Amino acid sequence: MKAVRFSAFGGPEVLEIVDLPAPRPGRGEVRIAVRAAGVNPSDWKKRQGLMDEELPQTLGYEAAGVVDEIGEGVVDVAVGDRVFGFCEQGAAQAESAVLSPYAPIPPALGFPGAAALPAAIETATRALDRLGVVHGATLLVNGASGGVGSAAVQLAVVRGARVIGTAGPANHAYLRSLGAEPVAYGEGLVERVRTLASDGVDLALDVAGSGVLPELIELAGGPANVVTIADFAGARRHGVVFSRGDDGRAVHVLAEIGQLIEAGHFALPVPRTYALTDVAQAHRAGENGQVRGKIVLLVN
Repeated sequence: MKAVRFSAFGGPEVLEIVDLPAPRPGRGEVRIAVRAAGVNPSDWKKRQGLMDEELPQTLGYEAAGVVDEIGEGVVDVAVGDRVFGFCEQGAAQAESAVLSPYAPIPPALGFPGAAALPAAIETATRALDRLGVVHGATLLVNGASGGVGSAAVQLAVVRGARVIGTAGPANHAYLRSLGAEPVAYGEGLVERVRTLASDGVDLALDVAGSGVLPELIELAGGPANVVTIADFAGARRHGVVFSRGDDGRAVHVLAEIGQLIEAGHFALPVPRTYALTDVAQAHRAGENGQVRGKIVLLVN
């Protein structure tokens, strides 16, 4: 099968399309013929050598496609079913991938839309659960227009929270469409948020990692009310929880998101798609930080 791999750390130019043996599913796993695979910030962090030291590395933790082989003990799907989910092997950007956990693709979604979901909705749900976002809470999301931010806004609104989201002016109308009250990021953030919530907010989620944890702590009344998924060093410095997948993942949302999508309560835009062979272009687009929603690779 064709797959994305790099054998040296560096810029997007180190990415290659190589031939690798097709994987086989183990117990509780399914193999899919990949139709689309998500692109995430962790991909370029890995490529830059910021996460793992070993070489070579394959890429991709989320995909959608058609089941073509099932592992031992799998009884909830059959060959030919459309599913989406996580590739724990980190090799979803390929023609074949093994998924676990997985879920049926909601009828309203095509493969690109389904491939965009797993990382964004799991990360957002995990962070909201950690914060304890419930009905009546006021939540500030820093970096609200990206994939995880967009998911967090909508899932918090579904819980009955009031959401204030930071984004550039060009994305303010988009945030309003998701149910959030937009504010511009940058200097003066505290004052702008207080014009909407004079007493500050109950909780804050940092998705962007833009160095604003002190401001979020001030607005939320202390570090215990703030979670970041993007600023590890800042979290340690300021006593804020850094949410990561190895702390316990919220994979239950894979089976739950379909009902929200079908009811019109959740949507995650896929503004740009690229062929698998154009993965370097996808990385460049994602790294410039201007993409709303998710970038997806089209595979088969």
